[in-house]
Amino acid sequence: MQTKSFEGASGLAVSEAMRARIALHACIPILNLGLDYYADWASVVIYPGDFRVRDEYMDEYGIVHREILDLCGRSLSRGPIVLSWETIREEDETAADHDLVIHECAHKLDILVGSANGFPPLHADMKAGEWSHDFHAAYEQLHRGLSAGNPGRINSYAGEDPAEFFAVLSETFFTAPQLVAEDFPAVYRQLMRFYRQDPFEILREAAT
Repeated sequence: MQTKSFEGASGLAVSEAMRARIALHACIPILNLGLDYYADWASVVIYPGDFRVRDEYMDEYGIVHREILDLCGRSLSRGPIVLSWETIREEDETAADHDLVIHECAHKLDILVGSANGFPPLHADMKAGEWSHDFHAAYEQLHRGLSAGNPGRINSYAGEDPAEFFAVLSETFFTAPQLVAEDFPAVYRQLMRFYRQDPFEILREAAT
């Protein structure tokens, strides 16, 4: 992360401690992948709190929609990662299974091979069909639970779309791996192969 610039927005002064905290968490997903996975972006923009953006998208009928969104994080396909420092601080104090930095870094990995769709560049020893099958089945399982009023233990924001499902499951894989391993074991195995880490086993060994 030494090659990345850290820029404060809306008057925020970025301290060395803030840089170190964000860099530490950003390095977790690529610990066994390498810094080249982050080569396509150069900066981190940090707002004091949530920030407002104007978004535009086209629906399945070709109609263009414009909306204003209040966000706590965003990963631009050809730009920086944008973060809310207030959200990061709140996570440190109250949300042990959430990690905004890892979440946005997962989006950056997702878009390495195109648009954000929950399909990052798999390793040569991984099978695309198995990844698609396991993630699709887990995504449908989550949606069935949400429809039945049983959101489960995973952040329900994962149900927004496949890209958010991958990002939420990635952050939970590192912050509360037992939830993913128990609720979505096939997805846990896929994430373990992709990130080349087994956080659940590391935590079990540390507890013994």
